[in-house]
Amino acid sequence: MNEYHNNLRDTAKYLMTQGKGILAADESNSTAGKRLATVGLENTVENRRRYRELFLNTDNIELYLSGVILYTETLNQESDEGILFSELLKNKGVIPGIKVDLGTVPLSGFDGEVVTEGLDGLGERLESYRDSGAGFTKWRAVITIGEDIPTPEVIHVNAITLARYAKIAQEHGYVPIVEPEVIYAGDHSFKRSSEVTEKVLKEVCYQMDRFRVDCQAAIIKSSMVLPGKDSREEVDDKSIAKETVRVLKSAISPDMAGVVFLSGGQEPDEATRHLNEIAKQEPLPFQLAFSYARAIQQPVLDVWAGKDANISAAREEFIKRLENNTQADEGRFTE
Repeated sequence: MNEYHNNLRDTAKYLMTQGKGILAADESNSTAGKRLATVGLENTVENRRRYRELFLNTDNIELYLSGVILYTETLNQESDEGILFSELLKNKGVIPGIKVDLGTVPLSGFDGEVVTEGLDGLGERLESYRDSGAGFTKWRAVITIGEDIPTPEVIHVNAITLARYAKIAQEHGYVPIVEPEVIYAGDHSFKRSSEVTEKVLKEVCYQMDRFRVDCQAAIIKSSMVLPGKDSREEVDDKSIAKETVRVLKSAISPDMAGVVFLSGGQEPDEATRHLNEIAKQEPLPFQLAFSYARAIQQPVLDVWAGKDANISAAREEFIKRLENNTQADEGRFTE
């Protein structure tokens, strides 16, 4: 049993260290392939390893990150120096985590809506990750806004699944990150986004309480309240921040260890600006932080372009993006 399993509440508190975030480097192989394709790289095991190496082996990431969510493939991969990536992170004082859901499938009878799979055999999988040193896990549910959706049923079933996952994770010695992502894509209004996000978060927290999840040893990964990406509605950053904070205050248990934000398809600078405005709003009873993937990694990938000669410049861009978002997390970011 490694040091991160001694006290789940302490681990959760460490993950929510003020001024640090949690990097989401847990893209599936197919999603990682889409990232690589943007710079003309083939989706191979070695290219995915090089992609992870670019980020995880950057010097001084521990100044900005408390944890990194990994995909299962990455747990068994090594750095250029032959060190397992999970060990590399632990040596830096960054807690490795692991994505444990098995993706989404259509929910029978509910067109356009999905539920996440992976509860069957979850305990055994968690035990198999024990030697990796992972100290936390993540499970993502997907809630889409559209005509007549999301239905109460899909919100309910995903909330129960998230709660069951969180309890199983805690029973096996891991801090669960619970991610009910309200999808940004669509033409829905700002008001509709707020209504759905609040309803989803309330149901998730209610089910976590029902299934006896220790909220002080759990983290919510939430969407921000945003009008649909295809909506023509213009909402300023301050309004987005105020409504996001209102929803969190209304829906999230004050005992929760913390809330981290997903970027959810926002442009990198946009996600940073919104985080900065949120940090300037009234304080919440739990810590806030970022847990971005593409919003941090894509600009770095663009600089790297798969070329060894660009690694140094790409890593400089990575540190810059981390620094920007840690500043934003404290409301100190200036463009």
